[in-house]
Amino acid sequence: MTIQTPFNLDDLVAFIIRARNHGYAGSAEKIKNPQRPGFKEFRPYAEGDFEYVDSYSGHYFAPGQEVVRSKGIPVWNMAYNGGMLPQFHGNLEFAKQTFDFLKQALARVDHTRPFRGPNCFVLSPFIYIDNSEGDISNFKGTERIYWSLREVFRQDYIGGLIIHK
Repeated sequence: MTIQTPFNLDDLVAFIIRARNHGYAGSAEKIKNPQRPGFKEFRPYAEGDFEYVDSYSGHYFAPGQEVVRSKGIPVWNMAYNGGMLPQFHGNLEFAKQTFDFLKQALARVDHTRPFRGPNCFVLSPFIYIDNSEGDISNFKGTERIYWSLREVFRQDYIGGLIIHK
């Protein structure tokens, strides 16, 4: 089954990969008045007809959402939820190290799986593992971070195309 979109899916994938550098993964600037109060939101990134917005709330557990609009209409979304495992809540320095490593993994996203990071990324003592299924139109997955072979971070995500009338 082929999904009809008013844009090329390869163009959407390429845009998402570039846009990530202007959100959490790229340590972009947060805006003062987010669309969703109580969330941390990064300055929207626009290129051509596409616009990308990345936002999340919380710290140790930090649910969030990435949305892509085309000509002002939402066309793609990814939601995620999870974070540091409970036994590591309160350890700000370790969480910072883990999140810095997560950003490095997210910067290595693959165009065939433009959801989170690569299947595997290692920067000892950290290991990032991502298991996903689906494609840009409909996907889900779980990413995990291990420190010295001990799981310290887990996050689930789901997303895909938004199809309007």
